[in-house]
Amino acid sequence: MHWKLKGSLQKVLGWVPGGDELHFQLQRRFGGLRDFGREFDIKMSDWEIMVARLAESDIRIPGQRLFEIGSGWYPTFPIACYLAGARRVTTVDLNRHMRPKLLLACARRMENFLAQIAAAVQVDEDEVRARHVRLLDQLSVSGDLTAATDGVVEYHAPMDATRTGFPQNQFDCIFSNSVLEHVPPEVIDAMYVEALRILDVGGVMFHSVNCGDHYAYVDRSIHQLHYLRYSDAQWSRWNNAFLYQNRMRAHVFVERAEALGFRILLNTAKPSELRMQQLASTPVHAQFAGIPPERLCITSVDFIARKPGRSDAAIAAAA
Repeated sequence: MHWKLKGSLQKVLGWVPGGDELHFQLQRRFGGLRDFGREFDIKMSDWEIMVARLAESDIRIPGQRLFEIGSGWYPTFPIACYLAGARRVTTVDLNRHMRPKLLLACARRMENFLAQIAAAVQVDEDEVRARHVRLLDQLSVSGDLTAATDGVVEYHAPMDATRTGFPQNQFDCIFSNSVLEHVPPEVIDAMYVEALRILDVGGVMFHSVNCGDHYAYVDRSIHQLHYLRYSDAQWSRWNNAFLYQNRMRAHVFVERAEALGFRILLNTAKPSELRMQQLASTPVHAQFAGIPPERLCITSVDFIARKPGRSDAAIAAAA
């Protein structure tokens, strides 16, 4: 599908009554939900990457209090974290997207990954399998995600991640996967501020950001740097409620967290030869002209940012 057609169609659906349901049905027939198995498997691969990144910074899933921003259509990461032994998993979304049939499909397909989950977090596979049996039994009867996860996973939607209402110092890790690129820049700053409040001392944020042009996934005639040729005013013609893209570059997500006091433990942003070549052939709009090419071309970043702790405060005071 031509990217302009997709953008225009989604923009119209964002205006008309019942547009949310129409959009969901189109996703089931023609979009990302058409091949549920493939999309789920990609999400599980992303979950394994997150777990590995966190482990490199000595952050383990078992026993942790976790907070996910952006639940999506089905709770892949929260259920995987529950099976891995997380103490608490709170997942929130600005709009309520989760559907009972997709929730059950998610839980069932998770059976294919139980050995990988156990290996990723180094726990007994029998424990993971026992949790999964209870999960399926409870979901089949009640459809209640919290009850089916022994009270571990809580889904809150609608909920604003900038004003959660949770007491301070409640969570050990806040994470998101392919979410921040769809959030207005000023809202990201507010999310970071709220994260500082609800994270416990020394807690971390993990964010995986796909900051390339998402229309390139449906229109093979363009690449992921394509949208840099437009001004904000021009881009607003196709930006829409269902596929809003802020076009922030990878380094900005990290630098905004650092400016608020987070200590960056991991930053995977780096240019690739392919993206540099694509950028060289792209007529970039003047509003991006001040960004060095090796930064402008980056279309993905994983980063971990730690909330200042007592030791960090002592180091800062001594300096």
